[in-house]
Amino acid sequence: MRRRDFITLIGSATALPFVARAEQKSMPVIGYLSVGFPQLQHPFVFAFHEGLKEAGFVAGENLTIEYRWAEERYERLPRLAADLVGRKVEVIVATGELPLRIAASATSTIPIVFTIGSDPVQSGLVASLARPDRNITGFTAIATELISKRFELVSELLPKARKIAVLMNSNASGVSEVTIRLAQQAVNAKGMGLLILEAGDDNALELAFASMVRERADALVVSADAFFFLRREQITALAARYAVPTIYELQGFVDAGGLISYGPDVAALRRYLYDERYVDRDHGLYTRRTPRPALPAG
Repeated sequence: MRRRDFITLIGSATALPFVARAEQKSMPVIGYLSVGFPQLQHPFVFAFHEGLKEAGFVAGENLTIEYRWAEERYERLPRLAADLVGRKVEVIVATGELPLRIAASATSTIPIVFTIGSDPVQSGLVASLARPDRNITGFTAIATELISKRFELVSELLPKARKIAVLMNSNASGVSEVTIRLAQQAVNAKGMGLLILEAGDDNALELAFASMVRERADALVVSADAFFFLRREQITALAARYAVPTIYELQGFVDAGGLISYGPDVAALRRYLYDERYVDRDHGLYTRRTPRPALPAG
């Protein structure tokens, strides 16, 4: 695919409505794969829209989008990805590591553009940040790797803390392994203990907080995961109920009443994903560094 065509197709993906429009043969078709719910992704989709507008594209006028939302039913992702491949979309936008893995398994020819929070090189998804190779390119917020910084901030806020808990999504095994390793390194450096909590549904969240209190954890670090972000109001309410100092990944948790956050501006990633400044002029690949993480909020 020529660079200009690739940029045009990718740029088109940022200003899409929540519901896919009817396909028009005269327009390029972009596939969008997400594990979340459309009604809960408004801030990111809005940023997606803004990026498209800046590039001169409007869905229904010069672009068609096919949205596929798994609505947190992870088992649906392979079928949704296969459906996009079967519709012969020109580009697939994958938001999150699991949708990216599923899309990459579904096609080796259709270009895939991603936004994820983990390191795609360490995860084996791309060869390098400078030259991703294969049919995959995009942005990483490196939100998972920033968990070490969150532990550091907690230790500064609570210098007498002896045990810190980390909350992880039990459905994200690959990311959890990296999170546990980094969390263990962080507490070892500070001479503290680590309590690992896992939750994959609403009831498990309640049980995780109750367990944390029984185990006398001094603070909580919430790992980077879309599952937790979608439940930010529930999680911040639980933290307040149990009076547990908690640090989060995104500003949205603080907006929902959380104490402090340290992480990337995900909405900006969705917007800048289609900025030509990040595209290699010769190969149509993203080669620049990702935007820097947002400053702590709270």
